[in-house]
Amino acid sequence: MSNFVSVTRDGGVAVVTIDNPPVNALSFHVREPLMQALVSLRNGPDVAAIVIACAGTFVAGADITEFGKPVRQPDLRAIIAVLETIAKPTVAAIHGTALGGGLELALGCHFRIADSQAKLGLPEVKLGLLPGGGGTVRLPRLVGPLKALGMIVSGTPIGAAEALAAGLIDAVFDGALTAQAVRFASEMAGKGGPFTPVRERDGRLDQAELPAFDRQAAELAQKARGLEAPIACAQSVRNAIALPFEEALAAERELFVKLVAGDQSRAQRHLFFAEREAAKVAGKDIVRRKIARVGVIGAGTMGGGIAMALANGGFSVTVLEATQEALQRGLAMIDKNYAVSVSRGSLSEEVKQQRLALFKGSIDYADLVDCDLIVEAVFEEMAIKKDVFGRLDAVAKPGAILATNTSYLDVNEIAASTSRPQGVVGMHFFSPANIMKLLEIVRAEKTAPDVLATIVELARRIGKVPVVVGVCHGFVGNRMLAARGTDSEALLLEGATPQQIDRVFSDFGWPMGPFQMGDLAGLDIGWRNRKARGETAMIADTLCEQGHFGQKTGRGFYLYENGSRTPAPNPEVEALIRDKAAEKGIARRSIGADEIIERAHYPMINEGAKILEEGIAARASDIDVVWVNGYGFPVGKGGPMFWAGLEGLDKIIGRLDHWHERTGKDVFKPAPLLRQMAETGAWEGVAS
Repeated sequence: MSNFVSVTRDGGVAVVTIDNPPVNALSFHVREPLMQALVSLRNGPDVAAIVIACAGTFVAGADITEFGKPVRQPDLRAIIAVLETIAKPTVAAIHGTALGGGLELALGCHFRIADSQAKLGLPEVKLGLLPGGGGTVRLPRLVGPLKALGMIVSGTPIGAAEALAAGLIDAVFDGALTAQAVRFASEMAGKGGPFTPVRERDGRLDQAELPAFDRQAAELAQKARGLEAPIACAQSVRNAIALPFEEALAAERELFVKLVAGDQSRAQRHLFFAEREAAKVAGKDIVRRKIARVGVIGAGTMGGGIAMALANGGFSVTVLEATQEALQRGLAMIDKNYAVSVSRGSLSEEVKQQRLALFKGSIDYADLVDCDLIVEAVFEEMAIKKDVFGRLDAVAKPGAILATNTSYLDVNEIAASTSRPQGVVGMHFFSPANIMKLLEIVRAEKTAPDVLATIVELARRIGKVPVVVGVCHGFVGNRMLAARGTDSEALLLEGATPQQIDRVFSDFGWPMGPFQMGDLAGLDIGWRNRKARGETAMIADTLCEQGHFGQKTGRGFYLYENGSRTPAPNPEVEALIRDKAAEKGIARRSIGADEIIERAHYPMINEGAKILEEGIAARASDIDVVWVNGYGFPVGKGGPMFWAGLEGLDKIIGRLDHWHERTGKDVFKPAPLLRQMAETGAWEGVAS
């Protein structure tokens, strides 16, 4: 029928195959011939049953490039409506992934079968949306409202076995799925009808009373942290219980249209494309280096987490420490971390043992000789790191990639301590490294293109979100973090409190504010970094001089009494702030939330513009990916650079000028690129 949809016959069964690589997205050029095929087959006298299958993987969703544009008919809802008028049995043959619109298409069929490795889900919430093709109304009719609520609000796919147990699919097969689907369809046809479409199956809707449903929905809403889509998803599933089918379907569409036009969904769709763009490396024909065995130097918190991340990706890992005692302590912590995952049910004991079998401990650099990649994760001091790389240069095999996990230091200088600077790259993991998604890949001056491409590919294999950045102090994330915090102590001295500033950050959408985060990470880390750069921070330095480093000492900007992790106001800090303000002759005043946002967030935007000017980041969207995945910038705001476009560059420049005039701080002096983009339009990736 077309290049994207074909129809073949196997006896009385018509097999409709969608072939739109790479993921069979339901673009218009797929929907149009698919509709034609279904209409033609619906009344075909020689057709006993219909199977919908796909080349490659099953439909993995809609074509999100079409979102926000006029809908070209037929849309997915129209196709599903036709499916539900077909009296003969229809079967979806699901292999690979049936996600979003793909699962909704399958829900339009009478039956669904899957291979044992299939994944099924409705992940639209991760794009700031809800399923727009009837998913919130049909899924509860198959799996029950509470199961549907959990699947749709989380957006997390489930496996074939779970889908079978829940009633989402009717059978699971291994291999030759299309042939199995044809046999299954023939059997159903042989049994005769009538065949009931999912829309008419109301039996499971009574499994959840509305009060119980509302309680679970309220719990999920608390976790949404200001995001609109999870709330809308819950409301739409509730409508499936409370309203007739057609009314619930119409309400779902209204919610979808509202979300797709909103800033939050635009922001989340921006991030979807930004992550894919960030993972691209120039030069399609670059041959990646083979990575099978890796080494990690340092078994502390960061080194152990990096080792776990690599083992989780299937790599054999040699962990090196300076002493046997430190090595055993590090390996024991790795074992403990995996045990916690087992206790929580996120990992089986069998998988834990498989992971642990990938580790080998050593205190001898010679044991790294067979490693294809060696990641250094030692103390953040240049002299120590250069010594480590000098040793690695002597033992690592030719072609091995040498990576540093430095958060701030000059990767060019580290690379110069070896005879192979082309093989040196930065791999800045974020703590805890086995959990946090972001990996800043630092491109040094002489880093070879195939090294860069290899590490980007490896990052994706171990489940990280890679972003390639250039060399400067702090790279992208920590450099902008420093800009964000430049005026924090001035805000305290002028009248704000740590808890007030942190509350403004939480209301903005951050998981926590800067002072709570500082206490969590350890105030001594920033103190040590400031001293190395000859910088000071009056309040924080005083706390550190008193031995108050945050949670680990029970005192910091907050109190943590009796080992509690819950921060409580610290009267001594408030007194310290007042005393220091008096010393400097600062008259304290009331400071509002808008001022806190401006003085903390606008310098970030300004620093991001400087980073783009200097070529440290290739795209504004790369900066957004760094901040959302590594620092907790609210996903519903799309990252700092996207949010700047929503906020308005003219407004930001005006307020930066104001604060620069008032404070004299360079961090408020608008970057030339910021002014240029305000005149010519938002930079690439911002508010697009």
